[in-house]
Amino acid sequence: MQIEETRKYLGNDYLFEYSDCDDFSRLPKNQCTQVYGVCFLGNKIVIGFRKKQNEWGLIGGTIENNEPFEETLKREIKEESNMEVTSYFPIGYQKITELDGKQIYQLRYYCKANKLGKFVKDPDDNIVKIKLINPLEYKKYFDWGKIGDRIIQRAMELKKNL
Repeated sequence: MQIEETRKYLGNDYLFEYSDCDDFSRLPKNQCTQVYGVCFLGNKIVIGFRKKQNEWGLIGGTIENNEPFEETLKREIKEESNMEVTSYFPIGYQKITELDGKQIYQLRYYCKANKLGKFVKDPDDNIVKIKLINPLEYKKYFDWGKIGDRIIQRAMELKKNL
């Protein structure tokens, strides 16, 4: 499934093009910048509150120094929630066209996680609290339009089928 939306981010309009996929190997690795997970702990998903942006969202972050995508996912989930990823599968990706025409890719994964202990703090001090929520209620916390709806829907399909 493909979805296109123009959305405001930090006061500017950006073109977001979302595509479902089961494999990220065809994407230009040097243009892949972020990895986020719809992480299930039982039937709930974990979300984090970002202090700088003053908003809730999925857990994840920036790919560092040619880090493999799956390693970024595992590292970010651990740092931002104190949970360990036990299994994962690609959901899809967003291609974003920036104001200068540059294109970047943000990857989305379905994953299962286990708590390692109580969440204390994110090393980057951006995520200041986490919450486990019913995935069907995610819009009470953040709304990513049709793309967000599809990401959550696909994560729930993968949870059911994997």
